[in-house]
Amino acid sequence: MKITAAGDMIIGRRIPADFEGYAELAPIIEQGDARFFNLETTLHHEGECFASETSGGTYLRTNPEVLEDIKKFGFNMTSFNNNHVADYGFDGMLRTLDAVEASGLVHAGVGRNLAEASAPRYLDTAKGRVAMISVNSTIYGEMLAGEQTARIKGRPGINPLRVVEHMELDPTDFATIKQIIDKTGINIQHNIEKNEGYHGGTANKNERFGKMTLVPANETKFVQKANKADLDRVKKAIYEAKLQADYIFVSLHAHEMGGTEKEEPAEFLKDFAHFCIDNGANAVVGHGPHLLRPIEIYNGCPIFYSLGDFAIELYNVEFAPQEMYDQYGMTGKETVHELLKKRSNDFSIGLMTDHRMFEAIIPLWETDEEGKLTSLTIYPILAPMTGKKSEIGLPRLAKDASFLCGFLRRCEAYGTKFVPSTDGSYRCIL
Repeated sequence: MKITAAGDMIIGRRIPADFEGYAELAPIIEQGDARFFNLETTLHHEGECFASETSGGTYLRTNPEVLEDIKKFGFNMTSFNNNHVADYGFDGMLRTLDAVEASGLVHAGVGRNLAEASAPRYLDTAKGRVAMISVNSTIYGEMLAGEQTARIKGRPGINPLRVVEHMELDPTDFATIKQIIDKTGINIQHNIEKNEGYHGGTANKNERFGKMTLVPANETKFVQKANKADLDRVKKAIYEAKLQADYIFVSLHAHEMGGTEKEEPAEFLKDFAHFCIDNGANAVVGHGPHLLRPIEIYNGCPIFYSLGDFAIELYNVEFAPQEMYDQYGMTGKETVHELLKKRSNDFSIGLMTDHRMFEAIIPLWETDEEGKLTSLTIYPILAPMTGKKSEIGLPRLAKDASFLCGFLRRCEAYGTKFVPSTDGSYRCIL
């Protein structure tokens, strides 16, 4: 079995039919029996959907016909379970779902209720059956799918990986924050409700500061953990997929970072990736932060913490809702050009000015009959930041892969080493 994968595809317009990147990249992608990418936009036509009050950052939308262009790269699997899925509400989400289903791409992670969203989806190939399960930890607004009951329809939405956060504080720090809480009176109503038996009652010695729970502890640290119900649901899906499929991978969309650099995944994401493999998954394919994160080989299975942006077209937004203008003190009568110019400080800051957002990889990996890794090759991808408007942000095979140096060092910190090949790719030493 061979698999290829690409990261975030933030696509805002049709791709020219004669785009040279097809000839460069399709032969690489098509080496995989399963060929995955993350679709990071909603699909509907102008005027069809209301915008949500909040978005995943930019309100992303393009016409459904773009899937015809994307498929020319050779992809046969996708997920749009990411932080932009609800940019245009439930209507935009369901129209995207209809378009993806009509395209023939196997997809997972979004459904008309939670059972649909969390179910494994299958691709049949000559080399075996591949299962995909998709989760998203970066959640905005109303996007969580709901359970269907005997009397209430399930709610459309995503299969979530919710993050449970709290702050542990040593005695000195806890006392300091407690003084501020008492002085401001921020928790008066909350504490009254605790005395009435709510929020765990008086036995609950934790405090709150805004929405953050503060826990007395021996040392001060910020703690993030995956929601147990979400973990149980993923575990159940993997178990189900083991009956149906020869190979199982989990698509993980996550922006959360560890330490002080976006390149480092949060600890709970590492724990989740290990959890998936410990419970029978054969790979975890990560995307979300719009840059490269390390690759780890865990128990003979690859974990790609982020593959980077396969395409990035944030400046191809044609219109925006009033809420986006409001964020920048604008009336809504201005052009999108003016809006994006203000947001980016005259196009001097933001994702479209950061070279890391244009750097990516396509991994090609092969497995044995037990689903264990037998080979892994990565191909460096580099999209232009300047030049023709029709080509900015679209992927090309990198002629100069020097940008991978930092990424390769980060991989080595996870025990994963690569050596260059004569064709410009990099081979993992297993």
